[in-house]
Amino acid sequence: MQIAGYTVLRPVDSDSNQLSSSSLRVWQLAWPTIISNLLFTTVGFCHIKIVSGLGTSAVAAVTSGHRIFFLIQAVLMGVSVATTAMVARHWGAKKVAEAELVAWTSMALGLALAILLSLPAVFIPDVIASLFGLDAETTRQTASFIFWLGLFNVFSALNALLSTALRATGDVITPLCFLAFSSLFNVLFGYCLAQGVGFLPPLGVSGVALGGSLAGALVSSVFAMVWWRGKFNIKALKQWRIDRPSARQLISIGAPSVLEQGFIQLAFLAFFAIVGQYGTSPYAAYGIGISIVAFSIVVGFGFGIAAATLVAQQLGAGNPEQARKAGWRGLRMALAAMSVFSVLLAIFARDLAGFMIEDEATIGLTVSFIYIIAIAQPIMAVDITLSGALRGAGDTRFPLLATVCGIVFGRLLPALACLTLELPIEAVFAVMLLDYIIKSSMLLVRYRSGKWLGLKLAGAGA
Repeated sequence: MQIAGYTVLRPVDSDSNQLSSSSLRVWQLAWPTIISNLLFTTVGFCHIKIVSGLGTSAVAAVTSGHRIFFLIQAVLMGVSVATTAMVARHWGAKKVAEAELVAWTSMALGLALAILLSLPAVFIPDVIASLFGLDAETTRQTASFIFWLGLFNVFSALNALLSTALRATGDVITPLCFLAFSSLFNVLFGYCLAQGVGFLPPLGVSGVALGGSLAGALVSSVFAMVWWRGKFNIKALKQWRIDRPSARQLISIGAPSVLEQGFIQLAFLAFFAIVGQYGTSPYAAYGIGISIVAFSIVVGFGFGIAAATLVAQQLGAGNPEQARKAGWRGLRMALAAMSVFSVLLAIFARDLAGFMIEDEATIGLTVSFIYIIAIAQPIMAVDITLSGALRGAGDTRFPLLATVCGIVFGRLLPALACLTLELPIEAVFAVMLLDYIIKSSMLLVRYRSGKWLGLKLAGAGA
């Protein structure tokens, strides 16, 4: 099926189960999502690189600002998870009108939530920035970064939710194309305003946030306009009311994911605060390390989203066994890809760290972090893919439980113990391995049990 010039996968046909559950189908859905995630990660990577010449304080400020942005976006991911589960299942059951109703409702809920979440970032950015416990200059720069991201957050939410709805139907190319333009302009505008190209004043850290946000707002507006004119396979309903049953179902499925993602990001902020107690260099090294290894992690997320979509579509079509197989195939492919990245990260750790910053102390700590997280890559593949498959089935509560157990008992408590015992920062980095081991083990047991296959979504077919 051709939509706006792009090939879109049709709703699942029960007569073609073998094709729809094959590794090729997983790859068809995964590769554009992987590219999208890589583009998104590249933007964060470039933001740090743009300000790296301004010193470790600027790097720490951008890193901290990104954490706040990720916290806001993580809460919105709860709505996205529910949207994927419901739209994909309706689409798999060939209920296009119901899929459009869910997409419209999720868009309204998500935008309202985005506005609400943006208020603290706009009105009290300095208070938020002070939570990191950094020095005065770094805190000031962090606050300015947070302000501009919060001011334009509604456009990021619009882009994310519309992309989610399209991916749930199998259209993974359209979101990729718009994200490519958004990423390009984001880096270009951010660089020009940060460095003061031409007649523009050099705004430093603030310029990165302002330029990138302006670029995202422009592309998101065009994206929404094309959707509004009915150019995509899922249409805008253009009505002021929302469907209450769909809203209740979205909240029921999405609430655990909102709690999970919110908890994850708050826990990461707490972990950042613990790392910050060791000084600016370890803090900057952690931020740089995350931006580097994110390229590998988002590959796993691509397979996780593909698994979620296929699991939901197959359950909607009444094919539970094919749904189970889709999750396992996604896991195998994620394991292979992330294992390769694990080796590459270890080999080029010092080169990557040296490219990002010139401070030798920060480079050494970044290399240590990369080595540790490289070991964790295959374990993270299990976490990312199986949690995605479970959420696609509507089982959002168990991933929440696994996340809480992993972060509390595998990350925060051990990290606090390291800080109390005055162990080196490398010990704090290493506790992340325990976090991922706990989560992955719990998710593997849950997926193998098959209990998630019996979950039903209202009006979503068998």
